[in-house]
Amino acid sequence: MGRLSSMGAKAPDVMSGAYRAVWRWHFYAGVLVMPFLMLLALTGGLYLFKDEIDQFANRRMIEVIPATTLAAPGDWIASAAKAGGGRAANLTLPASPAQAVRVRVDRPDGSQKTVFVDPHTARVTGVIDQGGVTETIKKLHSLSLFGGAAGKALNILIEIVAGWTIVLCATGLYLWWPRRRQGAMLIPHETDARRRPFWRDLHALVGLYVGGIILFLAVTGMPWSAVWGDQVMGVVKASGWGRPPAPVAGAWQRAEHHDHPAGAGWTMEGGVLPSPSHNRQDLTAVLAAAEARELPRPYTVSIPARPGTAYTVTAQVRRVQDSRTLYIDPARGAVLADIGFDRFGAGAKAIEWGVYTHQGTQFGQINRLLMLAGCIGVWLLGVSGLVMWWKRRPPSLSHGRLGAPPAPPGPRARFAVLGIVIPLCILYPLTGLSLVTVLLLDFAARRVMRPRPVVS
Repeated sequence: MGRLSSMGAKAPDVMSGAYRAVWRWHFYAGVLVMPFLMLLALTGGLYLFKDEIDQFANRRMIEVIPATTLAAPGDWIASAAKAGGGRAANLTLPASPAQAVRVRVDRPDGSQKTVFVDPHTARVTGVIDQGGVTETIKKLHSLSLFGGAAGKALNILIEIVAGWTIVLCATGLYLWWPRRRQGAMLIPHETDARRRPFWRDLHALVGLYVGGIILFLAVTGMPWSAVWGDQVMGVVKASGWGRPPAPVAGAWQRAEHHDHPAGAGWTMEGGVLPSPSHNRQDLTAVLAAAEARELPRPYTVSIPARPGTAYTVTAQVRRVQDSRTLYIDPARGAVLADIGFDRFGAGAKAIEWGVYTHQGTQFGQINRLLMLAGCIGVWLLGVSGLVMWWKRRPPSLSHGRLGAPPAPPGPRARFAVLGIVIPLCILYPLTGLSLVTVLLLDFAARRVMRPRPVVS
């Protein structure tokens, strides 16, 4: 980053060993993560508008004729189970009487369907794959679309990408920072798009103005990762900074695979409460209890497959402080627990706040636009970085030369980049492991490509 056109006698420190080392690793970080980061930015930017996309794609199934009467909730479930060919696992009650109830149906083959049911008549208005278009976008964003071992591996890859994105931001800031050279631009200096300085200035300025948003998105996306996220959740739980103690006899129980409470958020999604009722289930009583507690709609009711488990009812809110989850005995309609955001520990509050802000809902429209700016910025950085590389690429790409900035002589210069990335790699071990791998590959490549002395 920065303006390098004044290199040479006027600015002897521009290509110092430390600068070259950081520039080299900024290049490598970009090569490693930018393709994935651009995919995440594309899918994340689309997911910011999930409500609009969902409404556009499923309008005919969502919209129903409002009425003053409701069919029995049990009829909703029966209609959805028949249409979806499986067991009703949860349902979401809409905020408006002019919208359909959504029921997730788990099929015997392991697939899931979303069934739209008119709450006034119990008539099925449509069936789609679980979540439809927006769920596909979400799974692409987390690279969990394929599921199984492949999905797990790709989720780990996302964690590595997030860690390297932090490295990319840190090294980019170092390169932009003013020294004795002309630098730290706040406006572009070149207007000729055919020249590389234009793209370099564009790259630097976009990184400056949206780099903080990109860094925020990378950090706040980490709690959902497969390795680091699970470790952090364990630490938060063990320290008492997460989910509050179980309010009824017996500890929190770990939710089975398809019994994870839908829409419960990072803190509450993995746990359920036992219920004294083992057989009889009355959805009408559960909904009546939620309405009596004035739980705002829309809310989602999770129907566990395991007997003796309470129904989990979760408000679908846009601000973290409005989070609220009820645990209801399905036979008696008794509320076993009513847990709001104020009951969370400090760690859970911080992470949940980050998640809601990451999704662009915490602070309304300005929040969504800022996150969108970060997503657009990723693409501008990726395109401008590719153009810069193309303009300075070596003529002998076929000989294995990638056009990376030259390695600085001696080990001292490399300490500059290690000082930036080592603390991050301690915090994110998978990033550290990938860094060691890249270091070894870089060392091996330089040994192989080192010029050999001419023997006379």
